[in-house]
Amino acid sequence: MSAISYHDTVNDLQGLGLSGKGPFARPEWFALLEESGKRPLLATIQAGNAVLTMPLVETPERLEVLTNWYAFTWADLTKGNVDAALYGELARDLAARTHRVELTKLPDEDGTATRLESAFRRAGWIVFREACDTNHVLKVNGRSYAEYLAGRPGRLRTTLKRKAKKVEVVLKRTFDEADWAAYEDIYAQSWKPEEGDPALLRKFAQGESEAGRYLFGMALAEGTPVAAQFWTVDNGTAYIHKLAHLESAKPISPGTTLTAALFEEVIDRDHVEWVDFGTGNDPYKADWMELVRPRFRLTCLRPTDPRNWALLGKMVLRNLVSRPSAG
Repeated sequence: MSAISYHDTVNDLQGLGLSGKGPFARPEWFALLEESGKRPLLATIQAGNAVLTMPLVETPERLEVLTNWYAFTWADLTKGNVDAALYGELARDLAARTHRVELTKLPDEDGTATRLESAFRRAGWIVFREACDTNHVLKVNGRSYAEYLAGRPGRLRTTLKRKAKKVEVVLKRTFDEADWAAYEDIYAQSWKPEEGDPALLRKFAQGESEAGRYLFGMALAEGTPVAAQFWTVDNGTAYIHKLAHLESAKPISPGTTLTAALFEEVIDRDHVEWVDFGTGNDPYKADWMELVRPRFRLTCLRPTDPRNWALLGKMVLRNLVSRPSAG
């Protein structure tokens, strides 16, 4: 016997023992989003010891994932043996709340996108699946840092040989107010766009530090901070969250030197299995990473609801146009 409930605060999930994989599939992460002003709709189904929660947001047009730009992925939260039947039952119940559900930032190397697509299809939704972003990653495969570096492009190795001594690198495992202030100052003067939600990012960094997952790197030239990066190390994976350098320091390549030092740290000290460079197809990521994984969007529509008919027509036509011809 299962029970379905909907909640508007992450506090309601306390005591359920829910978890997910990675930094963006934890109750703590979704609580941060709620604190930042998001209004969650936490669709939850329980059956015995099994619990499944889909962290969503309700808008006038649709239900969509509870997320923001800092997240590499979105995923549900679970406890116990959550089977396909529970996913399908929750997907059916969502039809009473909305005519459209849009799920984005979905990984599929762990089957997340396929599992959700199947559940919504079985529940009578029409589902359109498309790639919406890319994720650059490195699978270490037991290599040492020296072995990994030997496989990097020649121009990258040459830059490190010529310029590594021009900066001092400092790595820290705990959050420090002065370090973070230096990062924010560097970011403000870098090529990066305006920071989306600096208060949320700061709280996230502080929480990761308290949990023992924090890694911060800074490069200094003649004692002045010129580059900074925020990483986390979590269950065998190093995540590269933020990086920035001063444009004025570009001739000495402090970002390259700092990135190399952080790779050496997570490979030789933490012995991670993966390094995850997040989303976005920035060309420089290919110098450090070896694999590219897609991220998916699922657009789930109730076929009998007139509000969906125009969109259904557009998406069917788009799929027909994009389909390769047989001849």
